[in-house]
Amino acid sequence: MPTTPPLTLPATVDLRQRAHAHLRDGNTSLPPPGEQASEAMRVLYQLAAAPETAPSALALLHELQVHQVELALQADTLQAAHDELAAGLARQVQLYDCAPTAYLTIGPDTRVWDANLTAAHSLGLARQALIGHRLDGWVASPHALHSLMGRITQGEPMAAGLLRMGTSPAQTRSVCASLSADPAGERFLVTLTELPEA
Repeated sequence: MPTTPPLTLPATVDLRQRAHAHLRDGNTSLPPPGEQASEAMRVLYQLAAAPETAPSALALLHELQVHQVELALQADTLQAAHDELAAGLARQVQLYDCAPTAYLTIGPDTRVWDANLTAAHSLGLARQALIGHRLDGWVASPHALHSLMGRITQGEPMAAGLLRMGTSPAQTRSVCASLSADPAGERFLVTLTELPEA
């Protein structure tokens, strides 16, 4: 099972140096300790007050303060990384939704699990209404769609072909369908690109 790699030494050293600098400059506000931490600190302060244990207790107290500042700096870094990822995800969702090409995620039975706004508009349904419908219900020859899916199931990284889409012969139109495996599961990623009619 893969594990999270430990912090590299340069990152750890840098964090420790930053923590020492914050304590030295006196500009770090630490969160209040919990009940157990408060009891431990009370004992530590008692040890620091006794001459025979003061040097060790003071060294330990300083080490604990440095460690607490390190944790606070790590929390700030993690929050900044989280905010950056959230902003990136929002951008990707907007690009997906507003793309001029129809994007769908379908299951092995061609049931739609996800679709962008262009796909919903192309199929004439609101996006939420489209979810759960079978895509092969819009294909004039469902066998052509299933054939593309079969190629992906057999290991091809991508399969593309022409499909006639529409609910009646008079309303069919040609689209180029590209399929690939969904990395997140046993589904298919589908791209439908409208082709100009001759």
